[in-house]
Amino acid sequence: MIDLSTWNLTLPVGVPAAVISTPVLAGGYQDHYFQCKDGRIFFWAPVNGSTTANSVYPRSELRETFANGTLRNWSYTAADNVLTATAKIAQVPSNGLVTFSQIHSKNSVSPLLMLGYQALANGYGNVVISFRGNPASENSTKILLSSRIKMNQEFSYEVFLAKNGRLTIGLVEPDGTFRSWSGVLNSAWASHGLYFKAGVYTLDNSGNETSAGAAVFSNLQVEHR
Repeated sequence: MIDLSTWNLTLPVGVPAAVISTPVLAGGYQDHYFQCKDGRIFFWAPVNGSTTANSVYPRSELRETFANGTLRNWSYTAADNVLTATAKIAQVPSNGLVTFSQIHSKNSVSPLLMLGYQALANGYGNVVISFRGNPASENSTKILLSSRIKMNQEFSYEVFLAKNGRLTIGLVEPDGTFRSWSGVLNSAWASHGLYFKAGVYTLDNSGNETSAGAAVFSNLQVEHR
């Protein structure tokens, strides 16, 4: 069972997009865009869904909080910060692009890290890291982590941001192959309040609700240690 007691949830409804508070979410909230069943969480965000104030794309996505619902924003220098998950991408929009995890900053519109999935014509998909090593940078560096994951195939991954500023992404492909990448943050990130996100962020806003992003998580844990 995934513990939802330290997350809130953004949904692609309302203007701006609705946020379900931590106590309500932990109390068993479910709807058309977010469902919990048999220990798994299902996220769904159609391309015509509403968006947050700073985005043009819809999402059904968890955002890190404290148990009382207060937003949790941490300095990476205070602890080793780890997100561990097992997930599968269940649907992609017409352009094939979704994001399933992020490290974001309360001080910036653009995230430090995005983990995305890009469906390919050969039936597989790329898992792509978008890494913004310096908060002053306008653009992210793109790194191909894996190209051997089909839709509806489970994969496991870990995002490890150490207090010395080294970010390591590890991923286990469906056949057991391990992939990893590591980079170092510019120390300017130390003044930013960071937080983890997980779910589905549909990187398309053209079409109707038959075009959507969807992801299913069977494990999701966060530690600051």
